[in-house]
Amino acid sequence: MKPIRVLHLVGSPTSALHQELSVLYAHDCITALHQPDKYECLIALVSTGDVWRFPKSLATCDIDAAPPIRADAAIAQLAQAHIDLALPQMFCLAGMTTYRALLDALGIPYLGNRPRQMALTADKAKAKEVVSAAGVRVPRGELLLRGQQPTLLPPVVVKPNNSDNSDGVTLVHDQAGYPAALGIAFAFGDTVLVEQYVPLGREVRCGLVVEDGRLRQLPLEEYFVDTVTRPVRTRTDKLKRDSDNHLVLAAKQASEAWIVDAADPALPAVWHAASLCHTALGCEQYSLFDFRIDPDGVPWFLEAGLYCSFSPKSVLVGMMAAAGTPLPMFFDQAVEQLLQPMTTD
Repeated sequence: MKPIRVLHLVGSPTSALHQELSVLYAHDCITALHQPDKYECLIALVSTGDVWRFPKSLATCDIDAAPPIRADAAIAQLAQAHIDLALPQMFCLAGMTTYRALLDALGIPYLGNRPRQMALTADKAKAKEVVSAAGVRVPRGELLLRGQQPTLLPPVVVKPNNSDNSDGVTLVHDQAGYPAALGIAFAFGDTVLVEQYVPLGREVRCGLVVEDGRLRQLPLEEYFVDTVTRPVRTRTDKLKRDSDNHLVLAAKQASEAWIVDAADPALPAVWHAASLCHTALGCEQYSLFDFRIDPDGVPWFLEAGLYCSFSPKSVLVGMMAAAGTPLPMFFDQAVEQLLQPMTTD
């Protein structure tokens, strides 16, 4: 049989950081899933300004050697490339929405959620409204435009409404802390979310995968938080630079994140809340949700992250491995499920 031709859609048209992060994950994915007899790899790399390249690998030398082309020429090339499926590896808002919609327009099936779900969950306030209506607990909050002032009494968490990786997140302990926190958050966008602080507790992430039409509840991943030194997780708890200025995934260290024991009493409540979120948000192949667990053991929805790069460092990949499904098997199952022929009555 001919290998399945997989397009890895990588990069970012709007952000050098998101492009770097995308290349980091995609490179690890391509390396880990290298099975040329089963999968043929095609890479489309999008850079700032909507400049496209088709490098033979994501090594820096190969990226530099690939000629830049305009978007219209790149799209025409994709249309003629006989692609069987795509794996979107883009983390900026445009990458999660517009470029997935482009795959839809080209008739290329792809792993992951649709643009509508990605856009909905990228808007933290809207996602909260949807899951709250489904019965999931969310922190009380308010959405602010520039010039508006918060009414919630601290302690509160102030954060940009449309940013990832904990960019611009500040825990405000008193009214005097509001101006600086709002200034930081508004640097990332025109809307800011102010949420009542949920006391610790714990902070966990819950993943779900659709298998044979049913939700598979995966082991939880827990993150290091502390009432004194780290009451909330910020950007530096997730992304850092090493001495050579290379991007480092700080949250992947064993001291920062770990799989929760299968007998942990928190699991049923978190799984139930995550299942409600998955359904309410219209998620498809898989989903991922962050929860704060208060001192009484009650989970509170924080946000959704509906992507998986199928890199060994991907959260869903780690959860699946902990549940007994290694990465190659996880990817094979996802591909088979995506490409299985439609059945008719």
